[in-house]
Amino acid sequence: MMHRSLLYFVQAQYRANPPPSLAQDAGWEAFRDGSPANAMRRAMHRMSRRWLKAFDKGAEDLAKYFVDRAAGATDVQLKDILKKAGFTVEFRTTYDVNNAMQAAIGENVGLIKSIASQHLTEVEGLVMRSMQDGRDLATLTQELTHRYQLTSRRASFIARDQANKMTSVINRARQQELGITQARWCHSHGGKQPRKSHVEASQSDGGKGKVYDIAKGCLIDGEYIWPGQLPNCRCTAQSIIPGMED
Repeated sequence: MMHRSLLYFVQAQYRANPPPSLAQDAGWEAFRDGSPANAMRRAMHRMSRRWLKAFDKGAEDLAKYFVDRAAGATDVQLKDILKKAGFTVEFRTTYDVNNAMQAAIGENVGLIKSIASQHLTEVEGLVMRSMQDGRDLATLTQELTHRYQLTSRRASFIARDQANKMTSVINRARQQELGITQARWCHSHGGKQPRKSHVEASQSDGGKGKVYDIAKGCLIDGEYIWPGQLPNCRCTAQSIIPGMED
């Protein structure tokens, strides 16, 4: 939606205030304010303010939605594990879990806003360079479409990465409040380029997965980390319930 609006807006402004070389070719002798670049810059700033305001309003609701979904999925998964072990647990939003969720919401609000801010800044840069170089509208449109595709891929990566991190943090908080102190590292077998060390951790201990202290993290590549913490990590933690390993 933002891309279509931006494209329509930029095309309309570009036609109304073309670069000097295009304006001369079209027989234009004067500009509304004497400078097509200044007119475009002011128009871009007005449009950017409107979109940033819209993202400011919607960012927190969107972040809450993602965090709530991650928390719900985590609770269902952990309940299923406990049920198989003979335990029935009704999860509540405790202080630790709520704190983890609020921290995740805050981080996601910032990321959502940064995607919009960076995209708008890059769009303005493309438009102003196009004005300066006297490029035609078709070329500019292609560049804007390519920029949108790059932003979409970045947004998809951030959404996937944050979902993994949120699941990991909330799951860890749930495990600790239930008194579960250890877990096994499990590789998801997803992704085109899995980390070799993560696969090895999952295959250790006879293929059961490396055991680690939930509070401390798992020692991999010289540092203590948790599943889903690193970018593009889709690994998960398998809770170890004393007496129920077999």
